Amino acid sequence: MASHSLRATPETVRLGVFDAVFPPVLTIASGDTVAVECVSGRPGVLPEPGSGMTIPPALAAIIEANPGMTAGHICTGPIAIAGAMPGDMLEIRIESIEPGSDWGWNMIRPLAGTLPEDFHEPHLMVIPVDKARRVCRLPWGTELPLAPFFGVMGVAPPPAFGRISSKEPRIHGGNLDNKQLQQGSTLFLPVHVPGANFSVGDGHGVQGDGEVCVTALETCLNGVFTFVLHKAEGGKPALAYPRAETPTHYISMGMHEDLDQAMKTALREMIAFITSRTNLSREQVYGFCSLAVDFHVTQTVNGEKGVHGLLRKGLLF
Repeated sequence: MASHSLRATPETVRLGVFDAVFPPVLTIASGDTVAVECVSGRPGVLPEPGSGMTIPPALAAIIEANPGMTAGHICTGPIAIAGAMPGDMLEIRIESIEPGSDWGWNMIRPLAGTLPEDFHEPHLMVIPVDKARRVCRLPWGTELPLAPFFGVMGVAPPPAFGRISSKEPRIHGGNLDNKQLQQGSTLFLPVHVPGANFSVGDGHGVQGDGEVCVTALETCLNGVFTFVLHKAEGGKPALAYPRAETPTHYISMGMHEDLDQAMKTALREMIAFITSRTNLSREQVYGFCSLAVDFHVTQTVNGEKGVHGLLRKGLLF
C-alpha cells in the first residue's frame, strides 16, 4: 500500500462538471492512500486586500488560468483505481480533513436556494477561519466550531449521462452535501467506468442540514483518503446506490428533485441494507425503521434534493 499526494493545479482540477471521458490525473492501487488538496473560491467572493486573510496560491493559479470563471465546484481529480470495472464498489475512507485557508465564504444568490421567491438580492459574507482554534467568526461576532467535510465526492458517472453539472448529486455521488461525511467516515460508491475515476471538492467548513441558502461555509480543505476496491461477484453489481457509514451510524441516501421521492429512496435503501444483513422480513424492517432510524434532510438546494437515513450501530449488528 502506497501513499500519494495530489495538489490542486489548473491541470488537476475540473470546474463544475463530471464526465466519464475525463482522463485520470493519478492512478493508484486498491489500498493506497492519497492526500488531496482542494480549493474553493472565484472572483467576487475573495477577501479584500488588507483584510488579513490570504488567498492560497493554488486557488490564485486556478482563477488566473480560468478567466471569467463563475459558480461551479472546483474538483480535484479524477483519481483512477487500477482494476476497477463497472459493477464494482469503491470504498472511500476519509482519514483526515484539515482547513486549507484562513477564510471561507457564504453567499445568497438570486433565484437559488430554498427560498428564491423571498431573497432577490445577492448577499456575501467573507468569514475568517481560525485554523488553530478550528472556529469561524461570523460578521456579528458569533463563533461556530468547524466540522469540515467535502460537499462533492463522486466517481465518474455512467457514460450515457454525458457531461453533467457537478451541482446535482446522482448515483455516482457528486454534490451530496452530507455533513455526516466527516473525518473517520466512509463513503461507498458504485463504479460506472474502468478505473472508477474519483473526484473531490466543494470544501465545507461547517454546514447545517438543508444548506438552505445554497452555500455552506465554502472553504479550501485538504483531505487524506484511502481507496479500497470491492469486486462484483457472480455478475451482480456490488452496489446500486451511494451509501456511507460513520464511527457511530450506517447511512442510506436518497436523491430526487421531489423531496418526497428522495425520502422514499433513502428509506428503500435502508430497508434493503438491513434485510441484506439480517434474517428479518421486509415488513419487520419497515417497522423497525419507523422505530429506530432517523431520516434527515441533507440539502434542498441542488436541484436533486437529498435525504439520508441514520441507523445507530449496535442496534442490529
